[in-house]
Amino acid sequence: MTEIIGVRFKSVGKVYYFSPDGKKINTGDKVIVETARGVECGDVVLGPRELEDSSIVAPLKPVMRVATEQDLKTVENNRKKEEDAFKICEEKIAKHGLKMKLVDVECTFDNNKLLFYFTAENRVDFRELVKDLASVFRTRIELRQIGVRDEAKMLGGIGVCGQPYCCSRFLGEFQPVSIKMAKEQGLSLNPTKISGACGRLMCCLKYEQDSYTELLRSTPKVGAIVLAADGKGTVEEVNLLTGKLRVRLESDAVITVDKNDVQVIKDSVIRVNKDELNALKNLEE
Repeated sequence: MTEIIGVRFKSVGKVYYFSPDGKKINTGDKVIVETARGVECGDVVLGPRELEDSSIVAPLKPVMRVATEQDLKTVENNRKKEEDAFKICEEKIAKHGLKMKLVDVECTFDNNKLLFYFTAENRVDFRELVKDLASVFRTRIELRQIGVRDEAKMLGGIGVCGQPYCCSRFLGEFQPVSIKMAKEQGLSLNPTKISGACGRLMCCLKYEQDSYTELLRSTPKVGAIVLAADGKGTVEEVNLLTGKLRVRLESDAVITVDKNDVQVIKDSVIRVNKDELNALKNLEE
């Protein structure tokens, strides 16, 4: 077992483990640590606790110190530097005529590096831009192209549900979401109904997928051949949550029955056809 603390560097970001190294550290403290990209100031979101060695990526770096008043002033100065760098970079992008959209700027705690995050439809040759920025800021410059989901996470906003975006509120990492999930949940495959502000499938489709998968195991699908009390028929509509089926009998009569009141003769399979995939291909990432 190894004693660790969990540190986060963004409001809703991945939690990284560090060794408290014998220091008294509590949840909510700010600490100075050494990371792969330099010295950083992060928030302690997991207080000291012990974890099995197998769940830790070695070597575990120690906390340098709990942030001092001077450290917090440095962080505040860095935020101002980031604002200035954002404006200057936008001017340089326009000057070089690059087809890219600047999203965010980060300055490492030790001022050793400036990171510029941007989105673009295609690859961008930004070598001259990097040289230009390096001559202005006289520090290491790094440009990172990010996806539209990451952009939404950084910028934040209000979703169609009226709540702040999940990605900017509590989702540490994005989970894969597919068109098939929407179809299995009986949702309309209308892009405006199943996509978020980022233009990709809504992350919340993932939340209930396990429940829908479980219900699908015990519920006949649309197209299944079933035997009801009134005779044999084909399932035309399914309500997974209520367990109600609309069945068209061989006599052409339409009845509504409970899934427990029918016998499945031949079940069907939910598939996304090529036309649906082509129409919605841009929603998946």
